[in-house]
Amino acid sequence: MPQLGGKNTFQAAPDILKQREGYTSAVFHGNDGSFWGRNDAYKHFGYDYFFDASDFRKHTSENSFQYGLHDKYMLQDSVKYLQHLQQPFYAKFLLVSNHYPFAPFEGDEGGFPVADTGDETVDGYFNTANYMDQSIKQLFDYLKASGLYDRSIIVLYGDHYGISNSRAKNALSPLLGKSPETWTDWDDAQMQRVPYMIHIPGMDKGHIVHEYAGQIDNLPTILHLLGIDTSKDIQLGQDVFSPDFKQIVPFRSGSFITPQYTVLNGVAYDNQNGEKIETPTPEQKATIDADQKYVNKVLSVSDQINNGDLLRFYDSNGLKPIDPKDYDYQNEL
Repeated sequence: MPQLGGKNTFQAAPDILKQREGYTSAVFHGNDGSFWGRNDAYKHFGYDYFFDASDFRKHTSENSFQYGLHDKYMLQDSVKYLQHLQQPFYAKFLLVSNHYPFAPFEGDEGGFPVADTGDETVDGYFNTANYMDQSIKQLFDYLKASGLYDRSIIVLYGDHYGISNSRAKNALSPLLGKSPETWTDWDDAQMQRVPYMIHIPGMDKGHIVHEYAGQIDNLPTILHLLGIDTSKDIQLGQDVFSPDFKQIVPFRSGSFITPQYTVLNGVAYDNQNGEKIETPTPEQKATIDADQKYVNKVLSVSDQINNGDLLRFYDSNGLKPIDPKDYDYQNEL
């Protein structure tokens, strides 16, 4: 994001929803606005408002850490801004408390025992995850009390893994019924999974979707749930609810995961048992080679679009270019 986010042309969710359906948009983050270049990138994404650390209570050693204001305080302080947003709106909250180094919460903020694995980072992970859950519950309580809950699609997801490979292998593995001696690259790849949950008003028969998907699939999925036509958009992700959804999740390295296989640097593993496929059958090899070709193509196209800033030339979907000079994230209230 720091390299391209503040320079490139994008066609992102906040701008798509604004131009096609009149949405207002805002993003909330309890860190300094310059972190990862967000104060520039969000203008290029078309966010109307960006509320950062300067818009919330003063940071202290009790209510924050190096990645920003703790979740409960950030969400509480966000409400006064959220209440002013013109509906319909698209709002994004970035929570940070369940993040490395996973310093545990104590006293009234804790409420969940700290594990005892011998690794302080892994020990605090579960405690901070519980704190995040409490924070989200408080947000949901507010949304229900305000009437927004029953009129909002709410998406919750993690943006990356929690525990590093070395710590997962040595300290977390026993909690997963494994051991450091039997831990493999396949196990590391499985740790890349992140939560992805969608609340849809009026849907009372929730279920688990077992398709393999990546974060790039979030945009088309949400736009289609909102009834937005994306047929003329350039999107590398896919709607996870589509019957034609192609369950291949590329990694930036060129490795990938499908329901059948995890392929890491050319080495294939069987997802049914996690075992390395030493000698693939001709059928397996043909499938893996075809999937690898698809992954290489997708990554190549993505690189060309981003490194060449190619969306600046694309207007066939009717979206007008974003002018970042139209956005000013100062004194927003």
